[in-house]
Amino acid sequence: HGGVSKMAAEKAEVERKIAQLCKKIEVYGLSDEDVYQISSVKKLSGRRVTCGGILVATSAALAVIAAVAVIGLCTGVIHPMVRKKLTEHLFTYLEGDIEKETCIFPFIEELQDPFRPPVNCQVCAGIEAVDRVRNLKPKEFMERYAYTARPVVVEDGTQNWTASEFFSFDYFKSVYKPDSPALLNEENNCQFFPYKTNFDSLGDVFNMSAARAKLEDGSEPWYIGWSNCDAAAANDLRRHYERPYFLPTEAESSRTDWIFMGSPGYGAHLHIDAVDKPSWQAQVKGTKEWTLEPPPECHFECPPELKVTVHQGEIIVLDTNKWFHKTLIIGDEMSITIGSEYD
Repeated sequence: HGGVSKMAAEKAEVERKIAQLCKKIEVYGLSDEDVYQISSVKKLSGRRVTCGGILVATSAALAVIAAVAVIGLCTGVIHPMVRKKLTEHLFTYLEGDIEKETCIFPFIEELQDPFRPPVNCQVCAGIEAVDRVRNLKPKEFMERYAYTARPVVVEDGTQNWTASEFFSFDYFKSVYKPDSPALLNEENNCQFFPYKTNFDSLGDVFNMSAARAKLEDGSEPWYIGWSNCDAAAANDLRRHYERPYFLPTEAESSRTDWIFMGSPGYGAHLHIDAVDKPSWQAQVKGTKEWTLEPPPECHFECPPELKVTVHQGEIIVLDTNKWFHKTLIIGDEMSITIGSEYD
């Protein structure tokens, strides 16, 4: 009952804030047409909106949140932290800069695990270490690794690639033109992962100081990732790498590749993806340690943790939708990886 009362109070507070925002719009004499011209408002729904419409939509969304929270609190299925995160994100949106927000409810990682489909624990049962192989034939890859979720490191995975000779911070900066959608992070298929940095976009990354970009002593470390959604840049980058040789001809790679780059001592936190397909990631420069954990439902059937180090020139193949994973850049060199999904 206390949870219900608290959600009701939170809902009333949100409605009050929206009413204040609408009143400010009225005081400044702005019409619905003026409000619609704000780029972030257009992105919210792709159609014309009014203060009344926003209020109704927000109330409906909060009603769903309240229902989920009440069920979770009463049954224990959903942790109260989920409700807390939803509320925090909504308040952040209402109190933030409307010109910098693209959606009311951004992706909330804490919701991903509770609502994902359960994993068949046969994918990790009996695995004691990540396989390391060379000269992997496409047929063997299909039978043993491609769709079994069994992780593998292909030690000669980037043979005949020239990416390690060309890929660098300065090279990437030169490839993306000033009007590139990847720099602005505005297109639906352009994604940017700032991790624990203060960057808002890839454009911000390329504007960092030369000392920080070169990882000079005393500069602030960083680690970021982005989707290569710029067709012109993609064509340039793909001159230096190709589909891994072990992928069968019938396996199609995603049109969008992912690039991750950053300082030693940094990496991605423990998480699980929701991309539907398995993927490969090539270590173009540097060295990265991967830690893999099975999902909670497989705790008694699978190893609690697997660790594997991926060196320059190697490719790790992993179903990131089934294995929780985190990465750590080790050694003294900047890490650059590129990867893609396949079906």
